Amino acid sequence: METTLATLGLAAAESGPLAPERMTFADDGSIPNTLLATLLFRSRGLDSRLDREAVAHGFERVFATSGWRPSWRGGVYPYHHYHSIAHEAFGVLSGWGRLRLGGEQGEDVDIRAGDALVLPAGTGHCHLQASDDFLLLAAYPEDQRELDLIRADPAEHDAAVSRITKVSRPERDPLGGEMRHWWP
Repeated sequence: METTLATLGLAAAESGPLAPERMTFADDGSIPNTLLATLLFRSRGLDSRLDREAVAHGFERVFATSGWRPSWRGGVYPYHHYHSIAHEAFGVLSGWGRLRLGGEQGEDVDIRAGDALVLPAGTGHCHLQASDDFLLLAAYPEDQRELDLIRADPAEHDAAVSRITKVSRPERDPLGGEMRHWWP
């Protein structure tokens, strides 16, 4: 796995994955967000010999080995939404994208090929802009086989908060690090 992380630009100088940038977002009454940090692992640069399919296979291998089930490839919906019964991870396969995380008043974040992003259950996300070749691989913890999709809606808020509190925390982040380091 270390070799794969290195080719994706996600290996630390010592051993293991890079430490992520951590962001938290307040509950805005429509999107609950969470006290768990959104994690952004920034790639130091993909191995230039990798094409998009090789990047996809690399992320699939690392995610699966870490207990995160690769699920689909695509983009992010262009409206604010979140998931209340699963955490979600993205590996950026190609291009770049700008997402708003945390809801209408959240933070704009740029992600690029090789980056990995972990959205705890309840974290709002929305596509703002992307290159023509922007493509993500999404993954979910092995025990979180179902996925809901909830738009920013105060009427859904309280029931969603109740579900979010019951979502299990994976032992490992999608790159193989111990999740307890990021989500104490």
